[in-house]
Amino acid sequence: MADGPRKCKISSSRRLGLKIKLLAAAAQMLQEEKTQRMKERESTLSERLPPLNLSGLSQQELQDLCKDLHRRIDVVDEERYDAGLKVSKNDKEIEDLKLKITEIQSKFMKPHLKRVKISAEDMLSVLLGSRQKESFDFKANLKTVKKEDEKKEEVTDWRKNVEAMSGMEGRKKLFDTSGN
Repeated sequence: MADGPRKCKISSSRRLGLKIKLLAAAAQMLQEEKTQRMKERESTLSERLPPLNLSGLSQQELQDLCKDLHRRIDVVDEERYDAGLKVSKNDKEIEDLKLKITEIQSKFMKPHLKRVKISAEDMLSVLLGSRQKESFDFKANLKTVKKEDEKKEEVTDWRKNVEAMSGMEGRKKLFDTSGN
């Protein structure tokens, strides 16, 4: 047989007719599914919550009915909350699994890491971990060289001196220092 592309043996009008029939059948199936869901919803609601009969009830019976309805509402809210937590947990798990899949397939690009300068003490603490708590002092074994400090005359700013002598405290200091 020929390896070339195969020609469609159905005419375009017949293809269009089949497409219309398929779309009509799909629409009918969707309508049936919708009515089925509505029936299931109504049966579930009638099963969980029977119709209320409020005629002929006393004040106390109405209060008891309200308390019972509030209790049922609380139970339903708890179930809804639990279902929401399960959904969020599953969504998070799905996202984690998607990330793992991309990592496995090597589509995840690793960033280029920069060189980090680290001191010798930090490197030893990382390598030894919590086993070695002592810090090594490498500078302790080095020779010490004494430098003679040059004595410099103190030069003070005249503005600081003026600010210190201003006011009554400054005059008092001036008087006390001159009297001794």
